[in-house]
Amino acid sequence: MSRSVSHIITAHRQREGAGFIVRRPFPTHGLDMVDPFLMLDELGPIDYAPGEAVGAPDHPHRGFETVTYNVEGETEHEDSEGHQGYLGPGDVQWMTAGAGVVHSEMPSRRVQQKGGRVHGFQLWVNLPARDKMMKPRYQELPAARIPLVKTEDGKAQVRLIAGEALGAKAVIDTRTPILYQHWTLQPGTVIEQPVPAGYNACAYVFIGQALLGADARPVGEGQLALLGQGDMVRLECAPSAKEPTQFLLLGGVPLGEPVARYGPFVMNTKEEIMQAVRDFQMGRMGQIAR
Repeated sequence: MSRSVSHIITAHRQREGAGFIVRRPFPTHGLDMVDPFLMLDELGPIDYAPGEAVGAPDHPHRGFETVTYNVEGETEHEDSEGHQGYLGPGDVQWMTAGAGVVHSEMPSRRVQQKGGRVHGFQLWVNLPARDKMMKPRYQELPAARIPLVKTEDGKAQVRLIAGEALGAKAVIDTRTPILYQHWTLQPGTVIEQPVPAGYNACAYVFIGQALLGADARPVGEGQLALLGQGDMVRLECAPSAKEPTQFLLLGGVPLGEPVARYGPFVMNTKEEIMQAVRDFQMGRMGQIAR
């Protein structure tokens, strides 16, 4: 059964971190979340001049996961658990905040000093109640370890951050079943991609226009298509398109649990949120050693 597009959401722009602008399809007034996904932000593409680039200095997280995917540019991070790392073009960091961590995500020193192009995404994935207080962990995947698969004619390609497509499987380990794929389709290309029937699913177009779902609904740049029920989805770039289309295809098993959120904390009850705030204020999530 092929999924149809049930709703289209146009992303809004807002300021985050130390002042950078993101394009956000959810949460918004028309869409609170796509269970198990809590938020999707697109940063850029933007070309920074020397001294202009800003990021997200020290901030806490508890109760969910952040997935950072660099399409272009360089990011440096560090946290209160003593981790430090670098993300280049095509790299992915899957951070499970669990019980709590203080984290910093900044453009690389080179980009801050000399400027450069930055484009990437951050997806927030909810954790089930049983995992919300687990020990924080990181999975950092360089671009070379993320499967990049093409059709025989080369007109469709997909980068597999999570899930399966075109006979290949991602290497990331997720707490619940997740599908996270970056598709590029040349004009005139049609793909029928399996999406398990129990998943919630959506697609966010960030370059060009895609025709999505059984009804081939046009979905333009900066729009998110919610997909209805079914076990596959039709993905197309129209023959008349002037450029390839690129989009993220997201899916996951819904948790169906109560969600209480306050800024960087996502728990199941207001009481747990209040405890998270107290724990952070009392330094129980640590601090970044410099």
